[in-house]
Amino acid sequence: MSDADNGATPALDAEARLPRLAPDDVEGETRTLFDAFVRTRGKVPNLFRVAAHRPPIVQTLYAHMQAVMGAGEVSVLLKELLSVRVSQINDCEY
Repeated sequence: MSDADNGATPALDAEARLPRLAPDDVEGETRTLFDAFVRTRGKVPNLFRVAAHRPPIVQTLYAHMQAVMGAGEVSVLLKELLSVRVSQINDCEY
């Protein structure tokens, strides 16, 4: 019986389907965004490294993240704590 047949979640592929771009692989506004991540967080989140294959997408993704994770009715600290906890629950690499 396959995972799909028994309702289990199939294992994730060991290799990414799209490579994660490094700061040296990008230029222009995307490089500026990557440099800002490295300065503030120490590294570029994997989501942004993959989205960087399409610079317009990575720019709007960053703007959305700023809008959601920035100042608002819920404190930035609580948002960060929730983000870290969800990453732990999902066994993320970081």
